[in-house]
Amino acid sequence: MRTTPLKRVIGCILAMTMLFALAACGQQAPQAPGQSQETQTSAKNEEPPAPETGTPATDGENGKTLVVYYSATGNTEAVAGYIADALGADTFEIVPAKPYTSEDLDWTDKNSRVSREHDNESLQAVELVSAAVENWEDYDTVFIGYPIWWHVAAWPVSSFVVSNDFTGKTVIPFCTSSSSGLGESGELLAETTGTGDWLEGQRFRSSVSEADVVEWVNSLEITSES
Repeated sequence: MRTTPLKRVIGCILAMTMLFALAACGQQAPQAPGQSQETQTSAKNEEPPAPETGTPATDGENGKTLVVYYSATGNTEAVAGYIADALGADTFEIVPAKPYTSEDLDWTDKNSRVSREHDNESLQAVELVSAAVENWEDYDTVFIGYPIWWHVAAWPVSSFVVSNDFTGKTVIPFCTSSSSGLGESGELLAETTGTGDWLEGQRFRSSVSEADVVEWVNSLEITSES
């Protein structure tokens, strides 16, 4: 069959139309189900999220906590243990190079060791087994506990604080006594070292319960780093 000029023209027009349609489809990006072309374009130009580098610290969160204590009869040691358990903190015991005996601690005897040391301040520079705390620089919060001797901290504690730099540390004193209050013992220790941010302390009776100590610790809102 002979093809007429008119049919050839119509065939060329149809062929060109199909070519243009195919070219337009090739330039359009495929769409995800339920996603418009506008949404696709916006997602393509959006910056990818930055990688997470860790969880920021919560306001008021502290670093590692240390409980330092001197205990003559075991009462202060018990309180120190309650504090450490409540916070998951480390402990450091202040130990005199020459331990105090029960006779040494008899303050009613004017010839006892503590009485002689009280009367002669030069004897209050008690030598310690060690005043050096391992990784001391890692602790941000330091509790310092002691029994009260003549309204001040037991002198082995003074020997400890004068040997250490508390710069950048929050220091919280606590004491145990049968009747005497905390008094100015904390302020005097702060003056002795001259460094650190010393907060108001707490006095506990000699037979204080763990619940009472933990209640006080919780009121401080301290979070210790493991």
